[in-house]
Amino acid sequence: MAADLDKMLPVGRDPTLRVVPMPSDANYSGDIFGGWIMSQVDIAGSIPAALLAKGRIVTIAVNSFLFKQPVHIGDLVSFYASVSKVGKTSITVDVEVYAQRRSLDETVKVTDATLTYVSVDDERKPRAIEGR
Repeated sequence: MAADLDKMLPVGRDPTLRVVPMPSDANYSGDIFGGWIMSQVDIAGSIPAALLAKGRIVTIAVNSFLFKQPVHIGDLVSFYASVSKVGKTSITVDVEVYAQRRSLDETVKVTDATLTYVSVDDERKPRAIEGR
């Protein structure tokens, strides 16, 4: 049953980011480069972190990253990011990634990741998150 849940987009949640990878994002087999996916995950994860920090943030750690399925040229890729932990200066974000295949009749969960960001000031020194 849990595997069936990975075959649909999360209900009641809006994606943080949606993008369609292009041929330049793929290897010779038509699979999207893992580095491209990692870059998009970092962008998606940074959105709720920056909003919570109310300012500049930097990525300090990729705590976990699991590729479950390939992403193909033309897939509609949806990134769902949610804050899982807030420290004095750090914010940990979980990102789930789903690909709707070109036909849009198949959806697969392709990636799970957890990243940590730090709130920084104009000199790029750690800055306390308001309310912490």
